[in-house]
Amino acid sequence: MDLFEVILSIHIGLGMICLLSGMVSMLAAKKKGRHTKWGEVYHGAYAALAATAIILAIWKWSEIAYLFYIAVFSYGLAIYGYAARKQKWKSWFQHHIRGMLGSYIGAVTALFVNVGDSIPLLNKLPALSYWFLPTIIGSPLIYIVARRYRKNASVSKKISY
Repeated sequence: MDLFEVILSIHIGLGMICLLSGMVSMLAAKKKGRHTKWGEVYHGAYAALAATAIILAIWKWSEIAYLFYIAVFSYGLAIYGYAARKQKWKSWFQHHIRGMLGSYIGAVTALFVNVGDSIPLLNKLPALSYWFLPTIIGSPLIYIVARRYRKNASVSKKISY
């Protein structure tokens, strides 16, 4: 196994950690405890995932340059959501939801683009759909979740991390 394959293996493991920890954090009650612990795992793994994606993309730029752009954009969303929470911006919870769920959509997009043709049912779709399907499905979910918490303006007072 050469160095590229080692980094790729680490990258795949980090991607699995991101997808799993992100899902656990999304499904957990929005309070201190499971949500915040798994959210920290998600953010830490995402930072390392983005770093390995950038390294891999630079290494084989002519083949996988798109990884660089997905990594930079998606991790930018993760930082946006994370910073909103940590710095308690005005309406921080809305920013947090949009950033973190947006970054999750980026991770799913990267997964689909790289292995979508080997996922049953998904492999019946045109390859171009792998780029858009996560956003088409995820964007309305971001809207629904953000709206759910916006309706109850006192939710940010209830959530004390």
